[in-house]
Amino acid sequence: MDIDALVGLVGAVNPGSASAVDKRRRSVRRFAEHLAAFPGDDWQQRWSASGWDHSDELIRTLNTARSHTWSMSAGFKLMAAMRAIVPSVRALRRNAPQDYHRVFLTIQNDPLLDRVADRIRASQMSHRYHARALNHLTFALTSQAIPMSDLTPAALLDFAFAYREAVPAASADRWPVHLIWDVLVELEHFPPSAPPTLRLAMIGSRRSIPQLVDQHGIRHAGVRQLLVDYLEHRAVEGMDYSSVDGLARLLARNFWGVVEQINPGRADLRLDERTYRAWREEIAVVRGKDGSTRPRRHLTSLLTAVRAFYLDLQSWAPDAPERWAQWVAPCPVPITTDRSYTRARARLTERMADRTRQLQPLLPLLVQHVAERRRHHEDLLDAASGAEPDAVFEFAGNRYRRLPVSSATLRARQLRGLPEDRIRLRILDGEAGDSPDERAMGAGTETGTEVVVQHEVKRSFWTWAVVEVLRLTGIRIEELLELSQLSVRQYRRANNELVALLVIAPSKSDRERVIPMSPELLHVIAEILRHHQRAGRPVPMVRRWDYHERELSPPLPLLFQHQVGPIPRGFSPNYVLRVLARACEEVAATHPGFAGTRFTPHDFRRVFATDLVNNGLPIHIGAALLGHSNLQTTRGYVAVFDDDVVRHYQQFLSRRRGLRPAEEYRPVTDEEWTEFEAHFDKRKVELGSCGRPYATPCAHEHACIRCPSLHVNPTMLFRLDALEADLLARRDHAEQQHWLGELEGLDLTLDHLRRKRDQTRRLAVTIEQARDRPPAR
Repeated sequence: MDIDALVGLVGAVNPGSASAVDKRRRSVRRFAEHLAAFPGDDWQQRWSASGWDHSDELIRTLNTARSHTWSMSAGFKLMAAMRAIVPSVRALRRNAPQDYHRVFLTIQNDPLLDRVADRIRASQMSHRYHARALNHLTFALTSQAIPMSDLTPAALLDFAFAYREAVPAASADRWPVHLIWDVLVELEHFPPSAPPTLRLAMIGSRRSIPQLVDQHGIRHAGVRQLLVDYLEHRAVEGMDYSSVDGLARLLARNFWGVVEQINPGRADLRLDERTYRAWREEIAVVRGKDGSTRPRRHLTSLLTAVRAFYLDLQSWAPDAPERWAQWVAPCPVPITTDRSYTRARARLTERMADRTRQLQPLLPLLVQHVAERRRHHEDLLDAASGAEPDAVFEFAGNRYRRLPVSSATLRARQLRGLPEDRIRLRILDGEAGDSPDERAMGAGTETGTEVVVQHEVKRSFWTWAVVEVLRLTGIRIEELLELSQLSVRQYRRANNELVALLVIAPSKSDRERVIPMSPELLHVIAEILRHHQRAGRPVPMVRRWDYHERELSPPLPLLFQHQVGPIPRGFSPNYVLRVLARACEEVAATHPGFAGTRFTPHDFRRVFATDLVNNGLPIHIGAALLGHSNLQTTRGYVAVFDDDVVRHYQQFLSRRRGLRPAEEYRPVTDEEWTEFEAHFDKRKVELGSCGRPYATPCAHEHACIRCPSLHVNPTMLFRLDALEADLLARRDHAEQQHWLGELEGLDLTLDHLRRKRDQTRRLAVTIEQARDRPPAR
């Protein structure tokens, strides 16, 4: 269309009052005249030549002082809504006004689009948030030049990534597209195969086993199929998705992928010595993207997986030779790898036990800190709530001023569907990080630091809740994140006593278990429920994303959830790690012993197991509480302290003495003590000493050479040689006289003598080596 025809179309597609239509026509004419100055055969070519798609300037800068009857922004909006031009997502986001969706919906007059818009407006969000979501929807249709019927999951996902690039990383403007996706899934506009949420579409769902193998680029088709078959066979045996994914990475990328780089023509699993050595050298290090290298931490695990792969093929081949027999080959990884793996596990257990010994005394400091920090921020919120904007008040020895909320901030919170009662404070005095308040907040960069009290209250509450639940239950991090309102149960005993129970959903061991709740734990769970149920609302139903299994859980009233933008979402493992790391840094600011110390969720589990067993709980009960099917696993979690060994041994002696008759522990008389010393004097013989028990006579009629209780002193080896010479002489004489009975006795004595001499020589060598060994540091 030429400019006149384009201007004439405005009133027909977007009717209104005469003055409004006249202003719209003037705006379209001005903007079209601006674009006409650029080369092109149509308006889209002229728009592309203008450079506005990527310009840092705003179109409204083209307005002049006399533009009260027209607006370049309005002209851009109308030409984009009429599809005369197809602007980029960036240009729409920067130049389209907030009422763009109204103009677009009116001009398009699409019943399907109107239906989607009505469903968006019916969602439980603020009016401004609805407007932003509708703007996002119309931006997607405009930038891709498609009608609502052609908006596919791929098209909306493409728009979501494009919009993320067009806005700052921390912008609240990213969230409305999530609502659009939910509405389109609910209306069944998307096919059933579409992911249920935009987040799942961005992250990606589970991959099939062929996809897990193919992502590592195995070139040989036969080996590629072998790895697929092997992983499918192992998956049937009960391996979870994350384990299958890890095994595919070990075998496809770190084993055969490296072998193909070293020997591209290799077509079977028979590795020669040169290829195996080259592979071992290559996997010994991990190469970074910048070319740097570092030693591989879990080399033994990789070698064990490869060895198990070869041995599995050998064991499966007799049962299914047509499938596995052609791939059977000698395992290149030596059996010593198994012993290395055992030694590595033992060293790992030692390191973990040492870490537990170091962290156990520090845990009370962390618990005290998070509890005090929570109380501090809640009291600060109460004090700040009673202050007027711009008012100054004192709290905990510090002076604060409550800052007024700007209209822009208020609008942004309305767009995100968040409450508007956000309280911001500025610390007026106190040196940087020197006041107790600043240390508690983790602030202290400089005097005058601003804080949002609700954010600090929320963060301190969840830090306290995470620490308390982990230390009082010893559950794994995935079990913590799966706790829901349905996990809280009660049990009535025969005496009518109610016992609160916490049901732990199956996780690593695939076994559900029940933990009786202590009063402390019951208080923490009640506080979490009260936090969610304030204002009388129920615990929100959310779907948790399982990072290991790469799947969404069904909607559950999860205990550990928060609101990210307008969307309730379960905690992620990374969020829990960040919360604990920040708490440890704050404690380190006042306790130097915490410097460089980080608690992880599994550290709480190890400390919990150690406290249980060292305080007298039977280890099999501790294994049941921890969800271990093997007592050896629980034993590996328990760190034994030296003072615990002494204390438990002394308690054992006390209990044993309590069971013995009291007369056995009477004072020793002088005669008994003299007799006791005489016994050990009588043990001394020519060749060494006798090891018979106390108060027992010699059972072998002093035939010491034959007696197993004789301990020969290494300095008496020469006497054994002399006795042997004498016995040999007596044997020769007995043989000459045909004393057959004497010969039998002499041979038995010689046999005993020679065995004792060999034992004594080995003992002498051991003593000499111990004497020459340098002292341990």
